Amino acid sequence: MFDEGTGAGREDLEWCHELVVDVSRTFSLTISQLEAPLSHEICLGYLLCRVPDTIEDSARLAPADQQRLLARYGEALDPATAASIQEFREAAAPWVPDSPGSEWETVANAPRIVRTFRRLPASSREVIRPAVGELTDGMAQFVGRYADAGGLRIRTMEELEEYCWYVAGTVGTLVTGLLDDEAPALVRDRLWDTARSFALLLQLVNVAKDIAVDYREENNVYVPGELLAAEGLSAADIADPDNAAAFVPVVETIVDRAAGYLDDAQRWIEAMPLARGNSLAAWTIPFLLAVGTLRELRTRPEDVIATGSVKISRAEVGAVLARFAGDDTPALGALRRQMETAPLHER
Repeated sequence: MFDEGTGAGREDLEWCHELVVDVSRTFSLTISQLEAPLSHEICLGYLLCRVPDTIEDSARLAPADQQRLLARYGEALDPATAASIQEFREAAAPWVPDSPGSEWETVANAPRIVRTFRRLPASSREVIRPAVGELTDGMAQFVGRYADAGGLRIRTMEELEEYCWYVAGTVGTLVTGLLDDEAPALVRDRLWDTARSFALLLQLVNVAKDIAVDYREENNVYVPGELLAAEGLSAADIADPDNAAAFVPVVETIVDRAAGYLDDAQRWIEAMPLARGNSLAAWTIPFLLAVGTLRELRTRPEDVIATGSVKISRAEVGAVLARFAGDDTPALGALRRQMETAPLHER
């Protein structure tokens, strides 16, 4: 159980849950469908991951500074080192804005997040800490790989999936690890075999829909250079909306790659034990939102570059949430098939 201590622990925990809502409305939907103890563990695991993610995404930091901060953060989480999370916070201080947005709030309040994390049972911490460490180390590795490029410039589809593994796949193993002991051996094997697919599906969808946004805001190009070269394009062409038509084959290739993980991602959800506060809705909702986004990307791939915004409507998000508002659990396969062809709220 979570150790509330004198009551300050409960206040910290509630603050962490509130911060997740500000940082990611989508992920907060997942946490809202969970109950304790899993809801607390996923909340804190997610916030621990957002600290290095904010550093890696920031165009304000030079690559050497990013690597240094990521290394300090990893050391602060490792109980085998003498480094403290306060030392990381002090090292990050020059880059924390005076009025930090929600993502920089994770960096600014890293000591509070880690303090709350340490109130979790040791068994939970032992699952979460290695996953966050792998994510942090992987991000540092990619920052170093492209230190002279001014931003990430992914070269191949294989490298893209390697990157997606570090930034999302580790989260899939975190969730599976927290549920591992609750599943029979055969189910456990299926969970571990398919957890990677769930994470890669979600991250590849993000890459496909945010090509222009990532380039404009982070100077990162996650779309593989080999796909750009095949169409006679370069990274600089992303900034020109007039190139929208030329990018259609690029978007479609990434969409096809993401869609290839749908079946195994569905198997992962359907194999999950409903224990420790878990629910199928928590993972089915982001899965279905990804299905709907893939449909929109297939329908209007040019908008990725032309407008920089391809997403499902709020009405469809509401329709998905409404399906899980009662006690009934709708059939995942049927909902997936519906959303692959048309917006759910239009049926």
